[in-house]
Amino acid sequence: MTPRFKSLFLRAVLATGAAATLSFATTSASAQDKIVVGASPVPHAEILNFVKPALKAQGVDLEVKIFTDYVQPNLAVEDKQLDANYFQHKPYLDTFNKERGTHVVIAPSGLVHVEPFGAYSKRISSIKELREGATVALPNDPSNGGRALLLLQQGGLIKLKDPANLLSTPRDIADNPKKLKFTVVEAAQLPRVLPDVDLALINTNYALEAKLVPTRDALLIEGADSPYANFIAVRPDNAQSAAVRKLIAALHAPETRKFIADKYKGAIVPAF
Repeated sequence: MTPRFKSLFLRAVLATGAAATLSFATTSASAQDKIVVGASPVPHAEILNFVKPALKAQGVDLEVKIFTDYVQPNLAVEDKQLDANYFQHKPYLDTFNKERGTHVVIAPSGLVHVEPFGAYSKRISSIKELREGATVALPNDPSNGGRALLLLQQGGLIKLKDPANLLSTPRDIADNPKKLKFTVVEAAQLPRVLPDVDLALINTNYALEAKLVPTRDALLIEGADSPYANFIAVRPDNAQSAAVRKLIAALHAPETRKFIADKYKGAIVPAF
């Protein structure tokens, strides 16, 4: 091998090595970030699964873990078993953090949608038919229980001592002209007890799972101006992470707004 050929060969080897190094660096830079989000099955997990492809294209691998209760998703975020969750509104989170000593927060610009809360019955077809002494089932957590009573007040069935108190309980009822009897039930179980009570106040995600259509079946329902928007919740240490920011951007995209409108027909209202 001549000296000139050796020189050319060496340059070719070095160039090939540099190209391989560049290729490896490019692959590493485009490696998928992963974000694990806990969510209620409907509509939260459905909405998250809709944005999965868009996130994948941006280098974010979204894993959705299903939860059917309102306690474990926050504990799992606090314990770093989840990066985020998507199932709750602010009054619930505030109460949860206070009672449990947790530090879960709303992600910046993390509001996604409102689920108008509704009152349902298998026994009557109009709220005017609600009999004296009727049994009314409420969610057993303080924020949703208070929300249910506010809706009953809005419907003219009761009057609360403090109409602005988001955490009212049946003990805070000032006037109950129909002498309604209240029972508290875990939120997820409300659709199951619906046949056994005269009226049940049910969160929309559980109503949808039970094949109830809020805009058709609810005898009372909140308006789109409800303050109970659902959001992406995170920890303070990961609130500004790139994956969280990309997740929220995908959830706020026009395509997501259209998906919500087309799929839920007004039962879910975008909050962005």
